[in-house]
Amino acid sequence: MMTFKAEADSGVADRDEWSYAPAVGVGPLRFGMTVDEVVEAFQVFGQTKVSDCPRVHAIFSPTWKIEVHRRGVAPSLPAVTAYVSQAAGLFCIAADAVHGPQVGHDGIPL
Repeated sequence: MMTFKAEADSGVADRDEWSYAPAVGVGPLRFGMTVDEVVEAFQVFGQTKVSDCPRVHAIFSPTWKIEVHRRGVAPSLPAVTAYVSQAAGLFCIAADAVHGPQVGHDGIPL
């Protein structure tokens, strides 16, 4: 579930709140999603950039890095970075502590 909330106390305004569910996903992202599904989930949040990750060994499945930058924010580091492999789907989600959504688990901000 994704909600939008302004946090005046912390000095962070209009930051999205995403919940983390162990072994399930973070916010609108679910582990196992395809590249297209991840890009579609990011459409609401901002501009996405998909790039190939180099394969060191041919045995490894093709993997993509998907970065999303928040809409309306001056150029900055990606708000969220996700990694998707052809074999396993979405397997890694990294939210930037400054530019990304506030991620919480069981009511505790992470």
